[in-house]
Amino acid sequence: MRKDLAHYTCYRVAGPILVDGKLDEPSWRMAPKSEPFVDIVTGEPAWLDTRVALLWDDECLYFGFTAEEPEVRGYLTERDSRIYEDNDVEVFIAGENAYYEFEINALNTIYEVFWIWKDARVAGSPYYGRPEFDPATRRTMVLDGVGGHVHPRGERWGFLDWDFPGLRHAVDVEPPGWTVELALPWEGLRGLADGRALPPRDGDVWRIDCSRFQQFDRAGRKLEPSAGWTWNRHGHYDSHIPEAFTFVEFSGRRVG
Repeated sequence: MRKDLAHYTCYRVAGPILVDGKLDEPSWRMAPKSEPFVDIVTGEPAWLDTRVALLWDDECLYFGFTAEEPEVRGYLTERDSRIYEDNDVEVFIAGENAYYEFEINALNTIYEVFWIWKDARVAGSPYYGRPEFDPATRRTMVLDGVGGHVHPRGERWGFLDWDFPGLRHAVDVEPPGWTVELALPWEGLRGLADGRALPPRDGDVWRIDCSRFQQFDRAGRKLEPSAGWTWNRHGHYDSHIPEAFTFVEFSGRRVG
């Protein structure tokens, strides 16, 4: 196990969270922020500051992103467009045999995929026999890695029709950048809990990663490939490496 991976403590909210993208509630002001994101391959500091904070209550897991961007750009407006081709921030939440991918741009347009490792989608698994996870009838993609990297576990199914139940998301653009606020109801994470309590118990640990992809440099020129910045260095230009995700420990204490 890599010793350089981030560990983060996620505290309970200290009051209601209104998902409006502004991150102005007392809970967000008190929540610990991540270290600045780093280059996904090298681990070198990113040239635009990006951080995330997490909170939770009995209903939801919350994410609050701050993304420095002197000239905020967003172009894609159709849900489940290839948001990774825009400037975006992303969330990955992993279970043992599946993970959830979420992406959002500054226009509040989102993209979602529920990924299941092919070796796990077998008779007797919690994913087998469920219509929403039937590759014969659902829109899917198959992935073994990204950017020339092939994951040792091989291929996984990506279910493109799957939508997180009850998801709330909002963006606020305020120079010099933008902020993102997410609320993910715990019930939608049941397929990744692997028998763990929902909401989590004090001390439970989940593997969660957050990232950002920047399509333009400081002068507005298109980057090929885009700059990829993550909470942890992945060592490859590939966000889909669950063993590189942050260890998020849930605390029963209220934030602050």
